[in-house]
Amino acid sequence: MAEPMVIVDDLHVVYRVYGAGGDRGTAATVLLRALGRKTRGSIREVHAIRGISFIAYRGDAVGVIGRNGSGKTTLLRAIAGLLPPEQGNVYTAGEAALLGVNAALLDDLTGERNVVLGCLARGMSRQETKQRYPDIVQFSGVEDFIDLPMKTYSSGMGSRLRFAIAAAKSQDVLLIDEALATGDAEFRVKSHNRIQELRAQAGTVFLVAHNLEEVELTCNRVIWMERGQMVMQGEDVISIIDKYIEASGGAPVLRDPVTRRRVKSQTAEAVKT
Repeated sequence: MAEPMVIVDDLHVVYRVYGAGGDRGTAATVLLRALGRKTRGSIREVHAIRGISFIAYRGDAVGVIGRNGSGKTTLLRAIAGLLPPEQGNVYTAGEAALLGVNAALLDDLTGERNVVLGCLARGMSRQETKQRYPDIVQFSGVEDFIDLPMKTYSSGMGSRLRFAIAAAKSQDVLLIDEALATGDAEFRVKSHNRIQELRAQAGTVFLVAHNLEEVELTCNRVIWMERGQMVMQGEDVISIIDKYIEASGGAPVLRDPVTRRRVKSQTAEAVKT
């Protein structure tokens, strides 16, 4: 029997936007809030996840697809324990870590200091941070700038360093949010290969990506979400992706089955090695 790693049971996540009334933008209202006084602004509720349930097992690579605003990132944040459920439960076997390119780095600190602080924030010991530091810097490609403040980095350099820090340590449940969109073409190849390594080391991987080809080649299961609800899920990844493309107004992708099987086989072999 496969070991369950993530159980999502009737999950609901609700965001509450306070002070959403017509006077929310006035200077008087802002001042009253700063003073801790009540205002007449309303509370707007955004039901981001609506009753999703599924089980992911050890060894699964689950692609999460859907249009912008469908709740994909919210789902990953809930699995990582960063958002409390309004209703339902999320159970994980082991630690769940969200790997993305939006990790906060401090602009006034050097790249070196940000690497150290980022590793410590991810739960690494000082000794482990010291051991991994050279590989993180080399992987990010910012060696010549590592002693400069982050505010002097280009957006691409900052994104590469964020990814390198986030991908430095594997987890039992790995949650990848658009990480493959990082950097230039050369770095995307490096990040793809690194994620394949993380897949082999982690118990279960979730991948949110708009690059559907990457989902096909990486994942053995897929979840299709729209407006916070699950439209379809299953192991027939290609079929579900084609239905999602059709529903989005596109045409199904024509594929050579022999080529597709060969690429899938090569990807699986790369994960093993």
